Amino acid sequence: MNTKLTLTIEEAVIKKAKKYAGKRKGSLSDLIENYLKALTSEEKKDEEELTPVVKSLRGSFTLPKNFDYKKELTNRLSEKYL
Repeated sequence: MNTKLTLTIEEAVIKKAKKYAGKRKGSLSDLIENYLKALTSEEKKDEEELTPVVKSLRGSFTLPKNFDYKKELTNRLSEKYL
């Protein structure tokens, strides 16, 4: 059974979302319903589902124990954008 829902969302966001939904041959209601279903799914696993590409890369290298991910990311982004 479908029930009506009223949401308050920025107008620009609604326009973009309607355009996005239209390109996928759906409605804004469908888009929001599917998003809420995905968020509240009881079938969620403890670990997010990985894409086949990511699964194939798993275990292909080992990081040093003292590897600082945040520091490395900051350094790489600084080199790229500064």
